[in-house]
Amino acid sequence: MEAAKTHHAHYSFFHGVERNFDKAAKYTRFESGILEQIKACNSVYRMKYPVRIGDNIEVIEAYRVQHSHHKLPCKGGIRYSMDVNQDEVMALASLMTYKCAIVNVPFGGAKGGIKIDPKKYTPFELEKITRRYASELVKKNFIGPGIDVPAPDYGTGAREMSWIVDTYASLKPGEVDALACVTGKPVTQGGVRGRTEATGLGVYYGIRELCHIAEDMKKIGLTTGIEGKKVIIQGLGNVGYHAAKYFFDNGAIVVGLSEYEGGIYNEKGLDIYKVVEFRKATGSILNYEGATNFKNGADILEQECDILIPAALENVINGSNAIRIKAKIIGEAANGPLTPEADEILDRKGVIVVPDMYLNAGGVTVSYFEWLKNLSHVRFGRMDKRFSENQNTFLLKSVEDLTGKRVTDIEREQLLHGPDEVDLVYSGLEDTMISSYHEIRDAWMSHKGTVDMRTAAFTVAINKVGVSYEELGIFP
Repeated sequence: MEAAKTHHAHYSFFHGVERNFDKAAKYTRFESGILEQIKACNSVYRMKYPVRIGDNIEVIEAYRVQHSHHKLPCKGGIRYSMDVNQDEVMALASLMTYKCAIVNVPFGGAKGGIKIDPKKYTPFELEKITRRYASELVKKNFIGPGIDVPAPDYGTGAREMSWIVDTYASLKPGEVDALACVTGKPVTQGGVRGRTEATGLGVYYGIRELCHIAEDMKKIGLTTGIEGKKVIIQGLGNVGYHAAKYFFDNGAIVVGLSEYEGGIYNEKGLDIYKVVEFRKATGSILNYEGATNFKNGADILEQECDILIPAALENVINGSNAIRIKAKIIGEAANGPLTPEADEILDRKGVIVVPDMYLNAGGVTVSYFEWLKNLSHVRFGRMDKRFSENQNTFLLKSVEDLTGKRVTDIEREQLLHGPDEVDLVYSGLEDTMISSYHEIRDAWMSHKGTVDMRTAAFTVAINKVGVSYEELGIFP
Protein backbone atom coordinates (compact mmCIF):
# COMPACT_ATOMS: atom_id res chain seq x y z
CA MET A 1 0.00 0.00 0.00
CA GLU A 2 2.83 2.38 0.88
CA ALA A 3 4.46 1.61 -2.47
CA ALA A 4 1.21 2.53 -4.20
CA LYS A 5 1.14 5.82 -2.32
CA THR A 6 4.68 6.94 -3.13
CA HIS A 7 4.20 5.89 -6.75
CA HIS A 8 1.30 8.34 -6.87
CA ALA A 9 2.78 11.16 -4.82
CA HIS A 10 2.08 13.57 -7.70
CA TYR A 11 -1.48 12.29 -8.16
CA SER A 12 -4.24 14.78 -7.28
CA PHE A 13 -7.31 12.97 -6.00
CA PHE A 14 -9.48 16.02 -6.73
CA HIS A 15 -8.25 16.17 -10.35
CA GLY A 16 -9.03 12.46 -10.62
CA VAL A 17 -12.63 13.17 -9.59
CA GLU A 18 -12.78 16.13 -12.03
CA ARG A 19 -11.46 13.89 -14.80
CA ASN A 20 -14.25 11.37 -14.16
CA PHE A 21 -16.75 14.24 -14.05
CA ASP A 22 -15.59 15.62 -17.42
CA LYS A 23 -15.78 12.15 -18.97
CA ALA A 24 -19.44 11.86 -17.93
CA ALA A 25 -20.43 15.52 -18.49
CA LYS A 26 -20.43 15.15 -22.27
CA TYR A 27 -23.29 12.64 -21.97
CA THR A 28 -25.49 15.24 -20.24
CA ARG A 29 -27.46 18.14 -21.75
CA PHE A 30 -26.24 20.99 -19.52
CA GLU A 31 -24.42 24.08 -20.75
CA SER A 32 -20.79 24.49 -19.70
CA GLY A 33 -21.58 27.17 -17.07
CA ILE A 34 -23.87 24.86 -15.08
CA LEU A 35 -21.34 22.03 -15.36
CA GLU A 36 -18.60 24.35 -14.04
CA GLN A 37 -20.79 25.29 -11.08
CA ILE A 38 -21.62 21.65 -10.27
CA LYS A 39 -17.90 20.76 -10.39
CA ALA A 40 -16.62 23.62 -8.23
CA CYS A 41 -16.15 23.47 -4.45
CA ASN A 42 -18.33 26.28 -3.13
CA SER A 43 -16.68 26.87 0.26
CA VAL A 44 -13.29 25.75 1.55
CA TYR A 45 -12.51 26.48 5.21
CA ARG A 46 -8.91 25.85 6.26
CA MET A 47 -8.15 26.53 9.90
CA LYS A 48 -5.26 26.35 12.35
CA TYR A 49 -5.91 26.45 16.07
CA PRO A 50 -3.81 25.88 19.20
CA VAL A 51 -4.45 23.07 21.68
CA ARG A 52 -2.42 22.36 24.83
CA ILE A 53 -1.09 18.79 24.66
CA GLY A 54 0.82 17.85 27.82
CA ASP A 55 3.26 20.69 28.56
CA ASN A 56 3.28 22.00 24.99
CA ILE A 57 0.96 23.89 22.71
CA GLU A 58 0.32 22.21 19.37
CA VAL A 59 -1.08 24.02 16.34
CA ILE A 60 -3.68 21.77 14.71
CA GLU A 61 -4.39 21.99 10.98
CA ALA A 62 -8.00 21.21 10.01
CA TYR A 63 -10.46 21.58 7.13
CA ARG A 64 -14.14 21.68 6.27
CA VAL A 65 -15.17 21.83 2.61
CA GLN A 66 -18.74 22.40 1.41
CA HIS A 67 -18.73 21.30 -2.21
CA SER A 68 -22.33 22.02 -3.20
CA HIS A 69 -25.25 24.01 -1.82
CA HIS A 70 -27.83 22.86 -4.40
CA LYS A 71 -29.52 21.13 -1.45
CA LEU A 72 -29.08 21.88 2.24
CA PRO A 73 -27.74 20.84 4.65
CA CYS A 74 -24.37 19.72 3.30
CA LYS A 75 -23.27 16.29 4.49
CA GLY A 76 -19.97 14.48 4.89
CA GLY A 77 -17.62 12.79 7.30
CA ILE A 78 -14.67 14.08 9.31
CA ARG A 79 -11.45 12.09 9.11
CA TYR A 80 -8.46 12.16 11.45
CA SER A 81 -5.31 11.21 9.55
CA MET A 82 -1.82 12.50 8.78
CA ASP A 83 -2.75 12.25 5.08
CA VAL A 84 -5.46 14.92 5.39
CA ASN A 85 -4.86 17.80 2.98
CA GLN A 86 -6.98 20.29 1.07
CA ASP A 87 -6.92 18.31 -2.18
CA GLU A 88 -8.17 15.13 -0.48
CA VAL A 89 -10.92 16.90 1.48
CA MET A 90 -12.13 18.69 -1.68
CA ALA A 91 -12.19 15.42 -3.63
CA LEU A 92 -14.12 13.60 -0.91
CA ALA A 93 -16.58 16.51 -0.56
CA SER A 94 -17.31 16.46 -4.29
CA LEU A 95 -17.81 12.68 -4.23
CA MET A 96 -20.33 13.23 -1.39
CA THR A 97 -22.40 15.54 -3.64
CA TYR A 98 -22.61 12.91 -6.36
CA LYS A 99 -23.13 10.10 -3.85
CA CYS A 100 -26.12 11.82 -2.21
CA ALA A 101 -27.62 12.55 -5.63
CA ILE A 102 -27.27 8.93 -6.78
CA VAL A 103 -29.06 7.47 -3.73
CA ASN A 104 -31.68 10.27 -3.66
CA VAL A 105 -30.59 11.69 -0.31
CA PRO A 106 -31.44 15.44 -0.34
CA PHE A 107 -28.07 16.79 0.84
CA GLY A 108 -25.20 18.73 -0.71
CA GLY A 109 -21.71 17.23 -0.37
CA ALA A 110 -19.17 18.23 2.28
CA LYS A 111 -16.12 16.75 4.03
CA GLY A 112 -13.90 17.57 6.96
CA GLY A 113 -10.51 16.50 8.21
CA ILE A 114 -8.02 17.10 10.99
CA LYS A 115 -4.36 16.44 10.22
CA ILE A 116 -3.38 14.33 13.23
CA ASP A 117 -2.54 10.71 13.99
CA PRO A 118 -5.31 9.90 16.49
CA LYS A 119 -3.27 6.98 17.93
CA LYS A 120 -0.74 9.47 19.32
CA TYR A 121 -3.21 11.23 21.62
CA THR A 122 -5.04 10.27 24.80
CA PRO A 123 -8.86 10.32 24.70
CA PHE A 124 -8.75 13.52 26.79
CA GLU A 125 -6.45 15.22 24.25
CA LEU A 126 -8.57 14.02 21.32
CA GLU A 127 -11.62 15.44 23.04
CA LYS A 128 -9.93 18.86 23.34
CA ILE A 129 -8.93 18.80 19.64
CA THR A 130 -12.44 17.71 18.57
CA ARG A 131 -14.37 20.18 20.72
CA ARG A 132 -12.17 23.06 19.55
CA TYR A 133 -12.74 22.02 15.92
CA ALA A 134 -16.51 21.97 16.55
CA SER A 135 -16.46 25.43 18.12
CA GLU A 136 -14.43 26.80 15.15
CA LEU A 137 -17.12 25.42 12.82
CA VAL A 138 -19.90 27.01 14.91
CA LYS A 139 -18.12 30.39 14.83
CA LYS A 140 -18.13 30.43 11.04
CA ASN A 141 -21.63 28.95 10.72
CA PHE A 142 -20.14 25.83 9.10
CA ILE A 143 -22.21 23.34 11.11
CA GLY A 144 -25.91 22.99 11.97
CA PRO A 145 -28.96 20.80 11.26
CA GLY A 146 -29.89 22.94 8.24
CA ILE A 147 -26.38 24.06 7.25
CA ASP A 148 -23.81 21.26 7.37
CA VAL A 149 -24.10 17.91 9.15
CA PRO A 150 -20.79 16.04 9.71
CA ALA A 151 -20.43 12.29 10.38
CA PRO A 152 -17.66 9.83 11.28
CA ASP A 153 -15.04 8.80 8.74
CA TYR A 154 -11.54 7.30 8.79
CA GLY A 155 -10.12 7.70 12.33
CA THR A 156 -13.35 8.94 13.96
CA GLY A 157 -16.46 7.30 15.39
CA ALA A 158 -19.53 7.70 17.60
CA ARG A 159 -17.41 9.06 20.49
CA GLU A 160 -16.14 12.04 18.46
CA MET A 161 -19.67 12.75 17.19
CA SER A 162 -21.02 12.90 20.76
CA TRP A 163 -18.31 15.45 21.65
CA ILE A 164 -19.26 17.55 18.61
CA VAL A 165 -23.00 17.46 19.32
CA ASP A 166 -22.39 18.39 22.97
CA THR A 167 -20.15 21.32 21.98
CA TYR A 168 -22.69 22.49 19.41
CA ALA A 169 -25.61 22.27 21.88
CA SER A 170 -23.68 24.17 24.55
CA LEU A 171 -22.93 27.01 22.09
CA LYS A 172 -26.55 27.10 20.81
CA PRO A 173 -28.63 26.84 23.98
CA GLY A 174 -32.27 25.92 23.46
CA GLU A 175 -31.89 24.84 19.83
CA VAL A 176 -34.51 22.10 19.73
CA ASP A 177 -32.94 20.28 16.75
CA ALA A 178 -29.34 20.42 18.05
CA LEU A 179 -29.00 16.62 17.93
CA ALA A 180 -29.37 16.76 14.14
CA CYS A 181 -26.09 18.73 13.75
CA VAL A 182 -24.12 15.47 13.29
CA THR A 183 -24.93 11.84 12.50
CA GLY A 184 -23.19 8.62 13.49
CA LYS A 185 -23.84 9.40 17.18
CA PRO A 186 -24.21 6.73 19.89
CA VAL A 187 -27.83 5.48 20.03
CA THR A 188 -28.19 6.96 23.54
CA GLN A 189 -27.29 10.41 22.11
CA GLY A 190 -29.85 10.36 19.30
CA GLY A 191 -28.07 7.92 16.98
CA VAL A 192 -29.97 5.38 14.90
CA ARG A 193 -29.74 1.59 15.17
CA GLY A 194 -28.03 0.03 12.17
CA ARG A 195 -25.70 2.97 11.46
CA THR A 196 -22.47 1.11 12.38
CA GLU A 197 -22.90 -1.66 9.80
CA ALA A 198 -24.71 0.51 7.22
CA THR A 199 -21.85 1.06 4.74
CA GLY A 200 -20.75 -2.60 4.76
CA LEU A 201 -24.35 -3.79 4.43
CA GLY A 202 -24.91 -1.33 1.56
CA VAL A 203 -21.82 -2.77 -0.21
CA TYR A 204 -23.32 -6.26 0.16
CA TYR A 205 -26.78 -5.18 -1.12
CA GLY A 206 -25.22 -3.41 -4.14
CA ILE A 207 -23.04 -6.36 -5.22
CA ARG A 208 -25.90 -8.79 -4.56
CA GLU A 209 -28.14 -6.79 -6.90
CA LEU A 210 -25.50 -6.87 -9.66
CA CYS A 211 -25.07 -10.64 -9.18
CA HIS A 212 -28.84 -11.15 -9.55
CA ILE A 213 -28.81 -9.92 -13.16
CA ALA A 214 -28.27 -12.90 -15.47
CA GLU A 215 -27.36 -10.79 -18.52
CA ASP A 216 -24.54 -8.98 -16.70
CA MET A 217 -23.20 -12.17 -15.09
CA LYS A 218 -23.16 -13.96 -18.44
CA LYS A 219 -20.93 -11.22 -19.92
CA ILE A 220 -18.22 -11.92 -17.33
CA GLY A 221 -18.72 -15.70 -17.27
CA LEU A 222 -20.27 -16.03 -13.81
CA THR A 223 -23.47 -17.64 -12.55
CA THR A 224 -26.12 -15.51 -10.83
CA GLY A 225 -26.31 -15.10 -7.06
CA ILE A 226 -23.78 -14.46 -4.29
CA GLU A 227 -23.52 -18.06 -3.12
CA GLY A 228 -20.25 -19.79 -3.97
CA LYS A 229 -18.58 -16.64 -5.36
CA LYS A 230 -14.96 -16.19 -4.27
CA VAL A 231 -14.44 -12.85 -2.55
CA ILE A 232 -11.28 -10.97 -1.48
CA ILE A 233 -11.63 -8.05 0.93
CA GLN A 234 -8.90 -5.49 1.56
CA GLY A 235 -9.28 -3.73 4.91
CA LEU A 236 -11.00 -5.06 8.03
CA GLY A 237 -12.12 -1.72 9.40
CA ASN A 238 -15.78 -0.97 10.00
CA VAL A 239 -16.75 -1.16 6.30
CA GLY A 240 -14.57 -4.12 5.29
CA TYR A 241 -15.47 -6.19 8.35
CA HIS A 242 -19.23 -5.79 7.93
CA ALA A 243 -19.08 -6.35 4.16
CA ALA A 244 -17.02 -9.53 4.74
CA LYS A 245 -19.49 -10.70 7.39
CA TYR A 246 -22.56 -10.27 5.12
CA PHE A 247 -20.85 -12.01 2.18
CA PHE A 248 -19.74 -14.87 4.45
CA ASP A 249 -23.16 -15.21 6.14
CA ASN A 250 -24.88 -15.38 2.75
CA GLY A 251 -22.81 -18.18 1.28
CA ALA A 252 -19.93 -16.41 -0.50
CA ILE A 253 -16.45 -17.92 -0.05
CA VAL A 254 -14.13 -15.32 1.47
CA VAL A 255 -10.76 -16.48 0.08
CA GLY A 256 -8.55 -13.50 0.93
CA LEU A 257 -8.29 -10.75 3.55
CA SER A 258 -5.69 -8.03 3.94
CA GLU A 259 -4.84 -5.49 6.61
CA TYR A 260 -1.92 -3.13 7.09
CA GLU A 261 0.21 -5.91 8.67
CA GLY A 262 -0.18 -8.11 5.56
CA GLY A 263 -2.66 -10.45 3.91
CA ILE A 264 -3.89 -14.05 4.09
CA TYR A 265 -5.30 -16.26 1.33
CA ASN A 266 -6.97 -19.68 1.30
CA GLU A 267 -8.82 -20.77 -1.85
CA LYS A 268 -11.08 -23.06 0.23
CA GLY A 269 -12.30 -20.05 2.20
CA LEU A 270 -11.68 -18.26 5.50
CA ASP A 271 -14.08 -18.10 8.45
CA ILE A 272 -14.39 -14.34 8.93
CA TYR A 273 -15.45 -14.65 12.61
CA LYS A 274 -12.50 -16.91 13.47
CA VAL A 275 -10.04 -14.64 11.64
CA VAL A 276 -11.28 -11.64 13.66
CA GLU A 277 -10.96 -13.63 16.92
CA PHE A 278 -7.45 -14.73 15.88
CA ARG A 279 -6.46 -11.11 15.16
CA LYS A 280 -7.78 -9.98 18.56
CA ALA A 281 -5.71 -12.67 20.25
CA THR A 282 -2.45 -12.23 18.28
CA GLY A 283 -2.64 -8.62 17.02
CA SER A 284 -2.34 -9.75 13.38
CA ILE A 285 -4.20 -11.77 10.74
CA LEU A 286 -0.87 -13.31 9.59
CA ASN A 287 -0.16 -17.00 10.39
CA TYR A 288 -3.87 -17.83 10.48
CA GLU A 289 -4.23 -21.60 10.30
CA GLY A 290 -4.41 -23.03 6.77
CA ALA A 291 -3.86 -19.67 5.03
CA THR A 292 -0.93 -18.46 2.92
CA ASN A 293 0.72 -15.30 4.27
CA PHE A 294 1.48 -12.23 2.17
CA LYS A 295 3.88 -9.81 3.86
CA ASN A 296 2.70 -7.02 1.54
CA GLY A 297 -1.09 -6.73 1.94
CA ALA A 298 -1.43 -5.12 -1.51
CA ASP A 299 -0.38 -8.43 -3.15
CA ILE A 300 -3.68 -9.97 -1.99
CA LEU A 301 -5.49 -7.76 -4.53
CA GLU A 302 -3.86 -9.73 -7.36
CA GLN A 303 -4.94 -13.23 -6.23
CA GLU A 304 -7.61 -15.42 -7.86
CA CYS A 305 -11.20 -14.40 -7.01
CA ASP A 306 -14.56 -13.47 -8.57
CA ILE A 307 -15.25 -10.35 -6.49
CA LEU A 308 -12.66 -7.94 -5.09
CA ILE A 309 -13.69 -5.43 -2.41
CA PRO A 310 -11.06 -2.73 -1.67
CA ALA A 311 -12.30 -1.29 1.63
CA ALA A 312 -9.18 0.55 2.84
CA LEU A 313 -7.45 3.57 1.31
CA GLU A 314 -7.54 5.45 -1.97
CA ASN A 315 -5.41 4.70 -5.08
CA VAL A 316 -4.59 1.09 -4.09
CA ILE A 317 -5.37 -0.12 -7.62
CA ASN A 318 -3.46 2.05 -10.06
CA GLY A 319 -1.64 2.10 -13.39
CA SER A 320 1.09 -0.20 -12.11
CA ASN A 321 -0.95 -3.12 -10.67
CA ALA A 322 -4.35 -3.02 -12.46
CA ILE A 323 -3.16 -5.32 -15.24
CA ARG A 324 -2.54 -8.12 -12.69
CA ILE A 325 -6.01 -7.99 -11.09
CA LYS A 326 -7.85 -11.30 -11.66
CA ALA A 327 -11.29 -10.40 -10.24
CA LYS A 328 -14.31 -10.14 -12.60
CA ILE A 329 -16.13 -7.67 -10.32
CA ILE A 330 -14.54 -4.91 -8.23
CA GLY A 331 -16.76 -3.29 -5.60
CA GLU A 332 -15.33 0.01 -4.37
CA ALA A 333 -16.15 -0.03 -0.66
CA ALA A 334 -13.47 2.60 0.08
CA ASN A 335 -13.45 6.13 -1.38
CA GLY A 336 -11.39 6.33 -4.58
CA PRO A 337 -9.52 2.99 -4.39
CA LEU A 338 -9.01 3.00 -8.21
CA THR A 339 -7.15 5.68 -10.16
CA PRO A 340 -8.46 6.77 -13.60
CA GLU A 341 -5.56 4.80 -15.18
CA ALA A 342 -6.73 1.65 -13.39
CA ASP A 343 -10.29 2.27 -14.61
CA GLU A 344 -9.15 2.33 -18.23
CA ILE A 345 -7.05 -0.85 -17.92
CA LEU A 346 -9.82 -2.79 -16.13
CA ASP A 347 -12.48 -1.56 -18.54
CA ARG A 348 -10.43 -2.96 -21.44
CA LYS A 349 -10.20 -6.28 -19.56
CA GLY A 350 -14.01 -6.38 -19.26
CA VAL A 351 -14.03 -6.13 -15.45
CA ILE A 352 -17.22 -4.64 -13.94
CA VAL A 353 -16.21 -1.88 -11.51
CA VAL A 354 -19.07 -0.88 -9.19
CA PRO A 355 -18.16 2.71 -8.26
CA ASP A 356 -17.59 4.01 -4.73
CA MET A 357 -20.01 6.89 -4.97
CA TYR A 358 -22.85 4.40 -5.32
CA LEU A 359 -21.53 1.34 -3.50
CA ASN A 360 -20.44 2.92 -0.21
CA ALA A 361 -23.47 5.23 0.01
CA GLY A 362 -25.03 3.01 2.71
CA GLY A 363 -23.45 5.20 5.37
CA VAL A 364 -24.90 8.46 4.11
CA THR A 365 -28.29 6.82 3.46
CA VAL A 366 -28.59 5.70 7.08
CA SER A 367 -27.15 9.05 8.23
CA TYR A 368 -30.10 10.63 6.43
CA PHE A 369 -32.46 8.35 8.39
CA GLU A 370 -30.72 9.40 11.62
CA TRP A 371 -31.09 13.10 10.72
CA LEU A 372 -34.81 12.56 10.02
CA LYS A 373 -35.16 10.76 13.34
CA ASN A 374 -33.52 13.70 15.16
CA LEU A 375 -35.78 16.25 13.43
CA SER A 376 -38.95 14.24 14.13
CA HIS A 377 -37.89 13.59 17.77
CA VAL A 378 -39.33 10.06 17.69
CA ARG A 379 -37.76 6.63 17.26
CA PHE A 380 -38.60 4.75 14.04
CA GLY A 381 -41.18 2.06 14.74
CA ARG A 382 -42.38 3.60 18.01
CA MET A 383 -45.73 4.63 16.56
CA ASP A 384 -46.57 1.54 14.50
CA LYS A 385 -44.72 -1.53 15.86
CA ARG A 386 -47.56 -2.69 18.15
CA PHE A 387 -50.21 -1.75 15.61
CA SER A 388 -48.52 -3.96 12.99
CA GLU A 389 -48.17 -6.83 15.48
CA ASN A 390 -51.84 -6.60 16.49
CA GLN A 391 -52.99 -6.52 12.85
CA ASN A 392 -50.74 -9.48 11.98
CA THR A 393 -52.03 -11.45 14.98
CA PHE A 394 -55.63 -10.83 13.92
CA LEU A 395 -54.91 -11.83 10.29
CA LEU A 396 -53.03 -14.98 11.28
CA LYS A 397 -55.78 -16.03 13.71
CA SER A 398 -58.42 -15.52 10.98
CA VAL A 399 -56.44 -17.62 8.46
CA GLU A 400 -55.79 -20.37 11.02
CA ASP A 401 -59.50 -20.47 12.00
CA LEU A 402 -60.57 -20.64 8.35
CA THR A 403 -58.11 -23.36 7.32
CA GLY A 404 -58.02 -25.32 10.55
CA LYS A 405 -54.19 -25.44 10.27
CA ARG A 406 -51.58 -24.07 12.66
CA VAL A 407 -48.23 -22.49 11.69
CA THR A 408 -44.98 -23.44 13.47
CA ASP A 409 -43.62 -21.31 16.33
CA ILE A 410 -40.78 -19.96 14.15
CA GLU A 411 -43.22 -19.02 11.36
CA ARG A 412 -45.56 -17.44 13.92
CA GLU A 413 -42.73 -15.31 15.30
CA GLN A 414 -41.77 -14.10 11.80
CA LEU A 415 -45.34 -13.41 10.71
CA LEU A 416 -46.30 -11.49 13.86
CA HIS A 417 -43.10 -9.45 14.22
CA GLY A 418 -43.73 -5.70 13.98
CA PRO A 419 -40.82 -3.62 12.65
CA ASP A 420 -38.20 -2.32 15.08
CA GLU A 421 -36.05 0.69 14.26
CA VAL A 422 -33.24 -1.52 12.90
CA ASP A 423 -35.69 -3.45 10.65
CA LEU A 424 -36.93 -0.20 9.13
CA VAL A 425 -33.39 1.12 8.67
CA TYR A 426 -32.28 -2.08 6.89
CA SER A 427 -35.41 -2.04 4.76
CA GLY A 428 -34.88 1.61 3.75
CA LEU A 429 -31.22 0.89 2.97
CA GLU A 430 -32.02 -2.20 0.90
CA ASP A 431 -34.66 -0.34 -1.12
CA THR A 432 -32.25 2.58 -1.70
CA MET A 433 -29.36 0.37 -2.89
CA ILE A 434 -31.59 -1.69 -5.22
CA SER A 435 -33.44 1.21 -6.85
CA SER A 436 -30.23 3.31 -7.23
CA TYR A 437 -28.42 0.37 -8.80
CA HIS A 438 -31.10 0.10 -11.48
CA GLU A 439 -30.96 3.85 -12.19
CA ILE A 440 -27.21 3.53 -12.81
CA ARG A 441 -27.62 0.31 -14.80
CA ASP A 442 -30.26 1.94 -17.05
CA ALA A 443 -27.82 4.78 -17.81
CA TRP A 444 -25.04 2.24 -18.36
CA MET A 445 -27.16 0.13 -20.75
CA SER A 446 -28.41 3.20 -22.63
CA HIS A 447 -24.81 3.83 -23.75
CA LYS A 448 -24.54 0.21 -24.97
CA GLY A 449 -21.18 -0.58 -23.45
CA THR A 450 -19.43 2.58 -24.64
CA VAL A 451 -19.02 3.84 -21.05
CA ASP A 452 -18.08 2.09 -17.81
CA MET A 453 -20.35 1.96 -14.78
CA ARG A 454 -18.55 4.84 -13.04
CA THR A 455 -19.22 7.18 -15.97
CA ALA A 456 -22.85 6.03 -15.98
CA ALA A 457 -23.10 6.78 -12.23
CA PHE A 458 -21.56 10.22 -12.74
CA THR A 459 -24.07 11.03 -15.52
CA VAL A 460 -26.96 10.04 -13.21
CA ALA A 461 -25.54 12.28 -10.45
CA ILE A 462 -24.77 15.24 -12.74
CA ASN A 463 -28.28 15.09 -14.22
CA LYS A 464 -29.90 15.23 -10.78
CA VAL A 465 -27.70 18.06 -9.48
CA GLY A 466 -28.01 19.96 -12.77
CA VAL A 467 -31.81 19.80 -12.66
CA SER A 468 -31.69 21.15 -9.08
CA TYR A 469 -29.60 24.10 -10.21
CA GLU A 470 -31.93 24.82 -13.14
CA GLU A 471 -35.04 24.57 -10.99
CA LEU A 472 -33.55 26.68 -8.19
CA GLY A 473 -33.07 29.44 -10.76
CA ILE A 474 -30.00 30.62 -8.88
CA PHE A 475 -28.24 32.05 -11.93
CA PRO A 476 -28.99 35.80 -11.69
